[in-house]
Amino acid sequence: MNFLGALYLEKNMSGTSTGTVWLNKGNKKIAVSSPVDGDNFANIGKASATDYDQLIHQAQQAFPIWRAIPAPRRGEIVRQIGLRLRDFKLHLGTLISYETGKPLQEGLGEVQEVIDICDYCVGQSRMLYGMTSVSERPDHRLFEQYQPLGIVAIITAFNFPVAVWGWNAMIAAICGDVCIWKPSSKAPVTAIAMQKIVARVLEQNNLPEGIFSLVIGDRNVVGEKILSDRRVHLVSFTGSVAAGRIAAAKVGERLGRTILELGGNNAIIITEFADLKLTVPAVVFGAVGTAGQRCTTTRRLIIHESRYEEVKDHLLRAYASLKIGNPLLEANHMGPLIDRNAVKAYQKAIKTITRQGGTILFGGNILKGEGFSSQCYVEPTLAEVENHFPVVKVETFAPILYLIKYSGNVENAIALNNDVDQGLSSAIFSTNHNQVETFLSARGSDCGIANVNIGTSGAEIGGAFGGEKDTGGGRESGSDSWKSYMRRQTVTVNYGESLPLAQGIRFEIEE
Repeated sequence: MNFLGALYLEKNMSGTSTGTVWLNKGNKKIAVSSPVDGDNFANIGKASATDYDQLIHQAQQAFPIWRAIPAPRRGEIVRQIGLRLRDFKLHLGTLISYETGKPLQEGLGEVQEVIDICDYCVGQSRMLYGMTSVSERPDHRLFEQYQPLGIVAIITAFNFPVAVWGWNAMIAAICGDVCIWKPSSKAPVTAIAMQKIVARVLEQNNLPEGIFSLVIGDRNVVGEKILSDRRVHLVSFTGSVAAGRIAAAKVGERLGRTILELGGNNAIIITEFADLKLTVPAVVFGAVGTAGQRCTTTRRLIIHESRYEEVKDHLLRAYASLKIGNPLLEANHMGPLIDRNAVKAYQKAIKTITRQGGTILFGGNILKGEGFSSQCYVEPTLAEVENHFPVVKVETFAPILYLIKYSGNVENAIALNNDVDQGLSSAIFSTNHNQVETFLSARGSDCGIANVNIGTSGAEIGGAFGGEKDTGGGRESGSDSWKSYMRRQTVTVNYGESLPLAQGIRFEIEE
């Protein structure tokens, strides 16, 4: 595994860094095993409560320095991080694939996503715009401006071990914030590799400790402290709906800010006017990419009855052609699930589907034998169900695709699309203009992402990413998401020689 050495990684490493300084390796360790082959390839020292407090102290010290640096200069640091990532793209992408089980092309694509957000932020650093309005009072100016917020904690999941951090950290950095990153304990080695890459940029620019920090540790030692710590001004949390509810409540108790990116239960509507040459590849990629372990994974197909059998036949042929195995081999379409607990959740869902009246059309089994050197490989699965089944209403983080038939007009399909608690990504495949515009209208999809003739996965960094309802309402990455990482300030300037009050109020005193 040459990629580990190329990233300056060792078998035993600390999981806590203030930027360029790594704290002691700790007595308690996380044994990290790859779902690809089951091998234990790293042992990571967990952070203690004392380590956490040291990180916070360094972040507090760094913030006044970092926010005083002009935003375009902060953008220059982000640009250098992007350049550094280009040098390590292959090795880092390979590590992502090995540690999480996602196909190599997806691992490389994830690194490219961070590179792209770095490039995006270079430009954004010169466009932290306020707004000028008009005052109702004579000789007054009314405007808004945005100021750096403070310490931003970024809590990420295993399935995108660097991209989600990049969306948050690079945006926060150009806004003048300092970041503390708590990655998933299921993918800590990728986070350490990223921290080492960033550290080199910090050193070359003589920047202080505490701008980009990393802390890997237990939820009850580190995670809960982050949520309840008033010194942390914003918590960006990516995870399950259940965990997100806990995080939101904890941060809300202290009136802190959150950006929540929680579950998805994403549907593609296939109307009678769908072009299947576009539809089928998008569906398959959306359903089996990252072994179904994306928040934007396609989980439900809502198919018009006139096309149902045709779509089903296409999917059965496509699924039969999929190659499952070692994700580092580019010929394979799908790798393993992240761990045995994920496999158990997959098995439970398969049993529940049949118990609730569904039919397994393809897959549903654990893969064993030659080529499957861990116990985490499963078959991508197609199931015929009805949208009201309880199992369909929840998000199973696995490659299970539900086929649902609808009749009548597109409004009926949209109602099914919206009839779940989650509201992240959605898509429609249709060449009918009226159907497309209805899907995009106020009575259309209620999701944060609505796509036309593309799938539910693969969001570009230029748009705001996030969803509604149980997905949490947060927005990350592009568009005006940067505003969430700053203090909004309304300013009124009186440049006249009198003191008129708003709304015509009169208040006179004798001097």
